[in-house]
Amino acid sequence: MGRKRGIAPHMFRFNLPAPVVVLGLAGWLPQALCLVLVVHGGDWQWSAKAAGCFYAALILSFLGGLWWMAGLLARVQSAGLYGVAVLPSLAAWAALLPWTEGWHWPGPSLVVLGLLLLASPLVDRRLARTMPAHLPLPDGWLRLRVWMATGLGLLTLALAAT
Repeated sequence: MGRKRGIAPHMFRFNLPAPVVVLGLAGWLPQALCLVLVVHGGDWQWSAKAAGCFYAALILSFLGGLWWMAGLLARVQSAGLYGVAVLPSLAAWAALLPWTEGWHWPGPSLVVLGLLLLASPLVDRRLARTMPAHLPLPDGWLRLRVWMATGLGLLTLALAAT
């Protein structure tokens, strides 16, 4: 018999400590809960959408901090990486600003945050190519980052669409 088609088993092998994988993928749960509450409707609908927006902004900002620290550990001297590492926090802040002014929110902000989360592994991939040999990214990290970012980004976009 031939091999079953579909998702290859190696896509689920991250070669990372189990807590890193489990807790990393558990990062989808708050956004999934927010989406369920919004779809269900009721008294929690707006609060859940706002909470999802704040969560996406928080995680995006966290990613910038990871990139900043990776640059420091790799002894990167150029400003490029540090400039990119600051952008997620600035984008998250800007995405939350409309709320303070009562503009149409959080739908458009969720779209921006979802797209930025989906694109974030591109920075990790670039970082992996530029890291010195004495400080490589762990095997499986990029694959896990794609899974984490894709899940959270798509959930954030789904939240924006509801």
